[in-house]
Amino acid sequence: MEKPVVLIAEELSPATVEALGPDFDIRHTDGANRSDLLTALPEAHAVLVRSATQMDAEALKVATKLKVIARAGVGLDNVDIKAATAAGVMVVNAPTSNIVSAAELAVGHLLSLARHIPRAHASLATGEWKRSSFTGVELFEKTIGIVGLGRIGGLVAERLSGFGARLIGFDPYVQPARASQMGITLTTLEDLVKQSDFITIHIPKTPETTGMIGLEELRSAKPSLRIVNASRGGIIDEDALFQALSENWIAGAGIDVFTQEPPIGSPLLDLPNIVVTPHLGASTDEAQEKAGIAVAKSVRLALEGEMVPDAVNVAGGVIDSSVRPGISLMEKLGQVFAGLCPAAITSIEVEVRGEIAEHDVSVLKLAALKGVFSRMVSEQVSYVNAPLMAEARGMDVTLTTDEHSSDYRNVLTIKGVLSDGQIVSASATLTGSKQTQKLVGINGYELEVPLAAHHIVMMYEDRPGIVAVYGKAFGEANINIAGMQIARDTVAGQALSVLTVDSRVPDELLAEVGAAISATTMAPIDVVDL
Repeated sequence: MEKPVVLIAEELSPATVEALGPDFDIRHTDGANRSDLLTALPEAHAVLVRSATQMDAEALKVATKLKVIARAGVGLDNVDIKAATAAGVMVVNAPTSNIVSAAELAVGHLLSLARHIPRAHASLATGEWKRSSFTGVELFEKTIGIVGLGRIGGLVAERLSGFGARLIGFDPYVQPARASQMGITLTTLEDLVKQSDFITIHIPKTPETTGMIGLEELRSAKPSLRIVNASRGGIIDEDALFQALSENWIAGAGIDVFTQEPPIGSPLLDLPNIVVTPHLGASTDEAQEKAGIAVAKSVRLALEGEMVPDAVNVAGGVIDSSVRPGISLMEKLGQVFAGLCPAAITSIEVEVRGEIAEHDVSVLKLAALKGVFSRMVSEQVSYVNAPLMAEARGMDVTLTTDEHSSDYRNVLTIKGVLSDGQIVSASATLTGSKQTQKLVGINGYELEVPLAAHHIVMMYEDRPGIVAVYGKAFGEANINIAGMQIARDTVAGQALSVLTVDSRVPDELLAEVGAAISATTMAPIDVVDL
C-alpha cells in the first residue's frame, strides 16, 4: 500500500520531519515558486507551509487528493479557509506555539523603552558616549496595565510580577477572582490608561477593538506612559499615536505590529521615542520548532481520520454526517452569544435538541466554546484550547441533549449566566434544502432571522414610532437595513428587535440610537466564518 504524500513547501525545523515519522512519503518543493507548487500539489495528501506559500482557490483546485493544509505558525492569511472548507480540506495551525515568545517580546519592549536600550546602542555604536542622555526609569513600584488577560496576557503578568510592579488589567471577559489569582486588579480601560506608567496590549483585532487606544485615551494618559503593542496592528490608532509621541503627550511606545506591514512610509518610524520591530512575536527558534512539531502531529491525526484539536475549519475525527453541518452554525452562534454578553461569563450550557442528539454531538460543545472565545481572546482558538480557556476563567461548561424538538428538526442553544446575574441565551437552526443558518431565539424571544455578517440586537419598551427613530438614524448614516424582525413578550411590553445590516454600525451611532429609544440593550453582532 502506497504511503500518503506529505508535501513540505517551505523550510521547517528538522524536528518537524522527525515528528511526522516513517509512515509518509515526504516530498519538498519551493512553495513561493508558483509553478513548482502547482506541479507538486496534485499528488499531495497533506501540505505543510509557513507564510510564503499561497494556498488559495487555484492551488486547492489542482490538489485533488489533499486532505489537510498545515500552517507551521499562528496566522492563516495565506490560506483560503473558505475555499479549503468547500473542498473538504482541513486547515490546521499551531495556535499556542508562539505564546511564550510573544509574551517575552512584550516584556523586552517594556524594558527597552524604560532604559532607552536601542537608542543608547545606536549612539554608542557611532562612537558617542552620552550616558546622561539615556537616563531611564525602573519598573519597580510602577503601575503596569495589561489589556487582555488571555494566555499571552497571563504569561506577561507572570513575568512582570518579579519586577515588583503593581499590575492592573482590563478584560471584560475575565472575572475579578481569576484576575486576582494572576496578581492583577481589574479596572476599566479608561482608568487603566489614566493610572498606568506602562501599558502592554494582548487582545484580538475585531471591529470593537480596532482603534481602541485613540486620541481620547492618549490625551488622558500620564506624560510618563510608555505603551507596547505586540498583539495586532490597528488596536492603537497609529495617527493618534504619532500625535501623542511627537507632541510628548506620552513618553514612548514599543510597536511590533502595524496596520500595514511592512509599514513603508509610516511617520512613526522617524520618531526618537519609539522602539519598532518587524512583527517578531513568533520569531524564535523555540516557537518555530514548537509550531513544526504541533502541525506534524495534526497532519498525522488528520490522515489517520482522528479528531484534530487544532483544526480551524472542521473538527475531523468520526463525526456523523448529520452533525457536521451544525459545527459551523454552532461556532457562529457562539459569536452571537458572546456579542450579547455585557459582563464576564460564569457558566455556559450548550443544548442540542432534535434528531442529531441521537449521535455523539460533543464536538458541538467544542464548536460553541470556539465561537465564544474567538470574540474574547487574542490567541487562535481551537477545539483543544477552548475548554482550557473556559477552565482558566472559572467557567462551568455543560452539554445537554434531547432527541425531541417541537418547533424545528434540530435546535442548537447556548445559555449563559453572567457575573452580574444576567442570563443570556441564543438559539439557531438549519432550515430547508439549502440548510440555511437561522437565529431562532434570543433571551427567550422567538425569531427566525437568517444569519448574516452584521446584526444589531436592541431591547426597548414597545411603543409606536420606535422603528421610525432608528430607521431614520441608520438611513442618514448610509447604513442599509437588509432585514428586520421584532419580537415582544406582551403588547406594550418589552420588545426585542434584530436588524440585519449591510455594514457595521459605528459605536457612537449605536449609543445615540440607544439613548433616543431608551434601549436597555444595544448589541452589535458581527459574525465571521472561523
